[in-house]
Amino acid sequence: MTTERFYSVIKGTGSYIPSKRVMNEDFLEHEFYDSSGEKLNKPNQEIIEKFEAITTIQERRYVNDDQSTSDIAYLASEKAIEDADIDKETLDYIIVGHNFAESKIGNNRMEQIPTLAARVKQKLGIENPATVAYDLPFGCPGWVQGMIQADYYIRSGDAKRVLVIGADVLSRVCDPHDRDSMIYADGAGATILESYNGSEPKGILAHGTRSDTIEHANMLFMGPSYNKDTSEPDNIYLKMFGRKLYQYALENVPTAIQACLEKSGTHLSEIKKILIHQANGKMDEAILKRLYKLYDIPVVATEIMPMTIEKFGNSSTATVPTLLDLILRGQVDGHSIEKGDKVVLASVGAGMNINAIVYQM
Repeated sequence: MTTERFYSVIKGTGSYIPSKRVMNEDFLEHEFYDSSGEKLNKPNQEIIEKFEAITTIQERRYVNDDQSTSDIAYLASEKAIEDADIDKETLDYIIVGHNFAESKIGNNRMEQIPTLAARVKQKLGIENPATVAYDLPFGCPGWVQGMIQADYYIRSGDAKRVLVIGADVLSRVCDPHDRDSMIYADGAGATILESYNGSEPKGILAHGTRSDTIEHANMLFMGPSYNKDTSEPDNIYLKMFGRKLYQYALENVPTAIQACLEKSGTHLSEIKKILIHQANGKMDEAILKRLYKLYDIPVVATEIMPMTIEKFGNSSTATVPTLLDLILRGQVDGHSIEKGDKVVLASVGAGMNINAIVYQM
């Protein structure tokens, strides 16, 4: 006898990739300093070449001056709603994962009130007061965690349809005098998650999250510019301990994904694609290799793990939903996801937080 249950399935996807391209060579005239305030004595060309070799990033996208975070979140949401072919008034929740709330040109102050979700709901013109809108500031894994929360709502019967967004504008919170600023980018991705009742597994099969705060809470933090002579000494910028973060991710992301796979009853060999947060190209490749080593399976990263970081940079909460949307629209060369395929959606970031979802199309 088969038992029916509620599953959370992706009904539609959308993304917004800013049009402003910033190439690595655009940083040749920057003045880079170290954390002690000393100017780096290496030529910028050498700094940039080493950066690209480590991260694989060749360019990134920034929003235009007249765009804010809620603007691009709204544009991605519009596409997801259109793709899902639904009445926007039937949404039960709007959840926005982000790091830096609303960001506008002119300063790097973050506007927490009203929330991004409230702003997006307003821009979408949704009148239904039962459409609950709230933010989820959870670091780079914010969109994945939003999907997890939406799954709980759906499986409990509290919701039938949820809009989950990941959006960040990092170009306005990164220190132009910190070479790590070359990593960061802007973007937004969105999904419509909907209730499906059936006996055949479909949609989200399992998920898992962990937060390691005792030793790792401050690996990503806000701090002053490395240039002590900056004209804006009161501003604070996104900072990180890159080497420690790399090691943390390498040690913990593979086992977190493994735990999620086991929870779903899925073997790694059944997974068609792994969509991981586009944080650092070489780091993601190392994570993938260590994951497959846990199963003693050889892996060809280019076949299993689609990458867009070389073109779009690290747009934080937007990377995974943007990548998913592009693949489903046939816009990532060499990669497709078909009905019945099992995929992993995973992320790691500030907190430190790691999460993963096993999903069947």
